[in-house]
Amino acid sequence: MHFYLVQHGAAKPESEDRERPLTDEGRRTIEKMAAWLKSAGVWVDRIERSDKLRARQTAEILAAGLNTPEGTRQVSCLAPNDDVGPTVSRLAKETKNLMLVGHLPYLSRLVAQLIGVPADQIVVQFRTGGVVRIDRNEAGNWVIQWAVVPELLPPA
Repeated sequence: MHFYLVQHGAAKPESEDRERPLTDEGRRTIEKMAAWLKSAGVWVDRIERSDKLRARQTAEILAAGLNTPEGTRQVSCLAPNDDVGPTVSRLAKETKNLMLVGHLPYLSRLVAQLIGVPADQIVVQFRTGGVVRIDRNEAGNWVIQWAVVPELLPPA
């Protein structure tokens, strides 16, 4: 099982739009990331996301770019300050390749919990539109395989 964590794309500030949709640049960045992921051979069965508009838009762009067979699904317990425990428990039983589109600090706490370090220890510096791949090894432990931020992608 491959597990991909994605911080949503750049969103408008709440002062401009309470719903915080992706900015035009945020949308372009996610489209570019989706194209790069596809060219790198990334395959996911489904994309799970929070209920926030910016996460939904990010997930939909990624699902379209990656031809995700099960599409996107909104799941609970993915808000920025939610407990990561339910997701950790659910992942222990997961067998399909999964992408999760979410928010900080949730994503940082989730990575820390999966690899067994204190939740307040930042082991990955997430960026909007960035992707981190984590896999379970043969011993059943989670390990960080790679991370890519939009700034590393080749020019379009």
